[in-house]
Amino acid sequence: MSLIINKSFDNNNNVWNVSLIGEVDIYTSSEFKSSLIEMIQDKQVDIRIDASSLDYIDSTGLGILIGILKRLKEEEKDIYIISPKKNIEKLLSITGLDKIFRLEG
Repeated sequence: MSLIINKSFDNNNNVWNVSLIGEVDIYTSSEFKSSLIEMIQDKQVDIRIDASSLDYIDSTGLGILIGILKRLKEEEKDIYIISPKKNIEKLLSITGLDKIFRLEG
């Protein structure tokens, strides 16, 4: 499977909006990590990830999100995961990451 990352900066709300389509796994994780690092090097603000079209994320992808969140927390910023599918929501719950990331919708 592949991964499509659509990202944009919302000047009005001072937030990165990211839409993930497909899967974040060992094959797509380097692209995912590079994209997120590029964003926070540009502007270290909250990141809102639309996960409604994210079909799968493995431990590699979760590790990347945790690493980025640690960097954002230094500036008191967060990662919001918006509208995750049931399987992603269950994974975040099982791993306890639903307590670390902000889940919406």
